[in-house]
Amino acid sequence: MEPLIQIKDLVKIYPLGEMEVQALRGVSLSIERGEFVAIMGASGSGKSTFMNILGFLDRPTSGQYLLDGINGEHLSRDELAEIRNQKIGFIFQGFNLLARTSAIENVHLPLIYAHVLSRRRKEMAQKALSAVGLEGREDHHPSQLSGGEQQRVAIARALVNQPSILLADEPTGNLDSKTSAEIMAIFQNLNGEMGITIVMITHEQDIAAYAKRKILFKDGKIVEDHV
Repeated sequence: MEPLIQIKDLVKIYPLGEMEVQALRGVSLSIERGEFVAIMGASGSGKSTFMNILGFLDRPTSGQYLLDGINGEHLSRDELAEIRNQKIGFIFQGFNLLARTSAIENVHLPLIYAHVLSRRRKEMAQKALSAVGLEGREDHHPSQLSGGEQQRVAIARALVNQPSILLADEPTGNLDSKTSAEIMAIFQNLNGEMGITIVMITHEQDIAAYAKRKILFKDGKIVEDHV
């Protein structure tokens, strides 16, 4: 079986006035299905650019990126949006929940874009909330939830479409250490028990320790990659 992610000689250059900034300098790697990978590196190391390309939120200047065999190089914005909805679950530091919308409505939002019928949306959203331990909190709005509970809603929303991969960008950045450990236990369960592939950006060594593989970026290159 081919790797879930295949990347070869990835380069990303941003124009900056009359200069150019080379954010990625020939990155190559593969990620197998079911891996839990932590991406680390200082600010400006290229890790965020790399994550944006993984999520089809940005395009490389050169090189090849395949997700589940799909090359997004020549796809339209609408086609890329459809792939993101079907294949990728995003989890962010800031939760990104709709404030005036209940937990279950936040979770089934991606299903609306996927044209899933209303009754089925509710069933899938409830299942996703149960997977992150939020039974009984379905009708609560974000303001009625703790930071950890809000991040659980965000994780459920990322899960609800049964994506090929979860991309998490500093998922514990706004949480205290106890709540961070609870969130990482959820990630470990999703990865270990459900086999979900997770790629996570973090600058915290103790959070990266929950992953099975750690990749360190420096100056747009991978300088460490170990299990």
